[in-house]
Amino acid sequence: MNAETSAWERRSTVRVVPPVRPRKLAKVPFVELADGRLQGVVSSGSDIERVYVSSFTTGTHAYSCSTNNNRPCGALPSGSSPCKHLHLLATEAVLQYGIDRVARYLRVDIDDDAATGAELMHSMNGQVERAPAATVFSRFLRHLNYLEIPDTTTPIPEMHWFPALGAAR
Repeated sequence: MNAETSAWERRSTVRVVPPVRPRKLAKVPFVELADGRLQGVVSSGSDIERVYVSSFTTGTHAYSCSTNNNRPCGALPSGSSPCKHLHLLATEAVLQYGIDRVARYLRVDIDDDAATGAELMHSMNGQVERAPAATVFSRFLRHLNYLEIPDTTTPIPEMHWFPALGAAR
């Protein structure tokens, strides 16, 4: 970490945490711990134009998987075990945040030697519970827009939640 990055993190209201390990974004381009859920966008294995919004709820470990327009995942009938999209989400979340942070957020008791998303999921016993996909998918699209903003030193209205250096509180 260089001095400029460190100074930026001190000015930021939300600390940006680098990934624990590098991950490939083709299968799971978006993962977040937010709104009491581990949630994210997972690419379809069969249709390049389809994505799924998958999630695990903190505490209950209820899980949901549907397309971005709220059509249920065909591999997730009521009462079944988690689909491959949920497995991919858990695996990528562990790569992004580390198993300890994800387990703590979801309130999962894991073995001391647990290190993978599969081991995390083995420690959960949730049921299917539909969760709305629109909010997560909207955040994913907004995230993509932020990645396309060119570098600039002028203020960007969409990023107003970053305080200016030395601003009064």
